[in-house]
Amino acid sequence: MVMDHGWIVTLADPERPEVQLSLMTHDETAPVVPIASIEVDDVDARYAAAKAAGAEIVHELTDEPWGVRRFFVRDPSGHVVNVLSHR
Repeated sequence: MVMDHGWIVTLADPERPEVQLSLMTHDETAPVVPIASIEVDDVDARYAAAKAAGAEIVHELTDEPWGVRRFFVRDPSGHVVNVLSHR
């Protein structure tokens, strides 16, 4: 187990820690639970690109207390995706 905040648990293979699976009951600071999370190298650049493309931002770019900077965007199919970088 990589992380357990009660509402989110993250699991990873010790031999490949970059491959992770998180399970959520709810989201502590956002209005919805995302269908998936994608970690990127530069979340600020991805946020700017999403805004410039006119994408619906569901959760604004935020520094979260558990060490990530993230935003949620709605994809063309209506699913909410969490885009994040670790700080």
